[in-house]
Amino acid sequence: MPESSNLISSNAPGDETGLEDLGRRLYEQALVRRADERITDPRGQEIGWLLDTRVPMLDAELFSEVGRVLADRLAQRGLHQVAGFGFGSYALVGAVLAEAEPGVRGGYVRPERKEYGRQRLVEGPLRRDRPVVLLDDILNSGRSAMRAVTLLRAAGYEVAGLQTLFRYTWSNGASRLGMEGLWVDALLDLNLRAGDGAAGSDSR
Repeated sequence: MPESSNLISSNAPGDETGLEDLGRRLYEQALVRRADERITDPRGQEIGWLLDTRVPMLDAELFSEVGRVLADRLAQRGLHQVAGFGFGSYALVGAVLAEAEPGVRGGYVRPERKEYGRQRLVEGPLRRDRPVVLLDDILNSGRSAMRAVTLLRAAGYEVAGLQTLFRYTWSNGASRLGMEGLWVDALLDLNLRAGDGAAGSDSR
């Protein structure tokens, strides 16, 4: 199981000490251990740990702190649109919009087009003439992120890159997105010591 000492901050300008502190608090609240409750992978096999980022992101203090960090990084890149894909991204989109400068827009990508109502694939006031930054809570394999990128592109949007809370350093998600011309901005990199294993990670 990874310990909080294995969190290493991303290479980004700003208060690195404050960033590491924020990351450890996010990590410690998100970590779910097998000793505390039964947890399984998508195949139903029991695993030793996982990160449930919805727990810290639904805490008002951490919600605001994360929103400020991500919104600042978005502004530094001169970008004004974010989109989330999957349940873990909902609080992230809200946090960024709550802390961003005026004019920033948000949206959500559905896994498939809604069959009634407005029948949209992409919800929200996103504009097709401006690039979109994808938000996700965890980057592992990059498969989920690439699915979202594919859906956004098919709907006529340009995707600039990905902002995420955690990037698992043992996986190839960042390189997979990089091959598509996308940058990855992780709030924190999660590293493991040899022998810790990655049983708690998912396939995102």
